[in-house]
Amino acid sequence: MSARKALHGKPKRKFSRWLLLIAALIVIAIVLIVILIINTLSPPPITPPPTSPPTTGPHRPDSQAASCPDVETLVIPGTWESKATDDPLHPHANPRSLLLRVSTALQHQFPTSRTEVYTVPYMAQFRNPTNLADTQADYNTSRAQGYQRASARITAVNAKCPLTRFVIIGFSQGAVIGGDLASIIGTGRGVLPKGNEDLVLGVGLIADGRRQSGQQVDVGPDPDGVGAEIALAGMGSLVPGITFNGPRQSGYGELRDRVQSICAPGDLICDSPTVANPLRAVTQLAGAINNPIHAMYATPKYWQLNGSTATQWMYGWSAGLIADAPHPKHS
Repeated sequence: MSARKALHGKPKRKFSRWLLLIAALIVIAIVLIVILIINTLSPPPITPPPTSPPTTGPHRPDSQAASCPDVETLVIPGTWESKATDDPLHPHANPRSLLLRVSTALQHQFPTSRTEVYTVPYMAQFRNPTNLADTQADYNTSRAQGYQRASARITAVNAKCPLTRFVIIGFSQGAVIGGDLASIIGTGRGVLPKGNEDLVLGVGLIADGRRQSGQQVDVGPDPDGVGAEIALAGMGSLVPGITFNGPRQSGYGELRDRVQSICAPGDLICDSPTVANPLRAVTQLAGAINNPIHAMYATPKYWQLNGSTATQWMYGWSAGLIADAPHPKHS
């Protein structure tokens, strides 16, 4: 008797499980149908209308003080080409400074009412930590002073002369500073009030140590390497006093098409391969500042475009920007 019950009990339990499974599927189907009906009958979500960007720029006065130039040309010399105490309007710390060829020519061509040529005075040094006899300021200190003085000058001029435009020119360490200024301004992160990027007519960089090909207007020969600060970025702050910041992560923003970059193939400051030995790399970099290529942008030997040297090209480009700049009213 018990055996017969056992034989007949198994099919019943299996049948019950099937009934439970079918019931569960029916419940799930009903829930899905209800959800579908609710979604079908519910009104569509309300999406806010797209916001249009403002069509007018920042509020500016109709005129500015008579002492304000139409254009402020900011020149940032390279390593060993300036001093913190130099005269910004008549620099003489290094008579062989590369950018004197550009700044002096601009001063001769234009009156100060059209452009004031201001050469940023900063220590412009690079101490080689592998040489114990080297008593110069380290790169971090020099670069920081150059940036602070350049940015402070732009901010001060803009506060007094809100209609004045800017042209920024830098070489070597000065190109790193100039490129950093362009990145900060172009992405609305400071120096000039956000929305005033149009006041920067152009940025010209020769031998930028944070150069990346294709991130700006690359003028003339465009070598495959990168700036030394990018090539050595893996070092971080391994060497005291030297921090290589790598690429400009935010780029140039609104100024990307206004940044002009010149780099001679083989110049390790701007055309450098990645290196593995940090101490050896720093020694190479310190030497590269005076290598034959880096020191000869005023000649056509290593860089030229249609017969023009880098300094000749930079002068012609900046002079064109100044000549074509607006003529704001003065009061």
